[in-house]
Amino acid sequence: MEAQAQGLLETEPLQGQDEDAVASADFSSMLSEEEKEELKAELVQLEDEITTLRQVLSAKERHLVEIKQKLGMNLMNELKQNFSKSWHDVQTSTAYKKTHETLSHAGQKATAAFSNVGTAISKKFGDMSCLFKWCVN
Repeated sequence: MEAQAQGLLETEPLQGQDEDAVASADFSSMLSEEEKEELKAELVQLEDEITTLRQVLSAKERHLVEIKQKLGMNLMNELKQNFSKSWHDVQTSTAYKKTHETLSHAGQKATAAFSNVGTAISKKFGDMSCLFKWCVN
């Protein structure tokens, strides 16, 4: 008996076989004829309301498209606007600013390093040409 009582107190969601058992259970025998009729009427009313809401939503979506067309808004313009806004948001983010600053600084250091290497190579070639000229003369 305690096992049955514990089963009724479980708070876990239904799983597999439990769902099947509940779905196949016939609760209509527990309802009076009056309750059944009230539920059927409520069901019809809910179905009608859902149909009406779908029709209203569809009409509003058509109206939205018409307004966007009148304003010259199309999918491409919206994508451009979204991309521009997203890019602006990225550029103004702290992470982007820090990364940009770090890469800029690294670029400056790399440029200076390449310049120094280039100067050193030029100097070596200059020294070698002088050496070559000295050897020939």
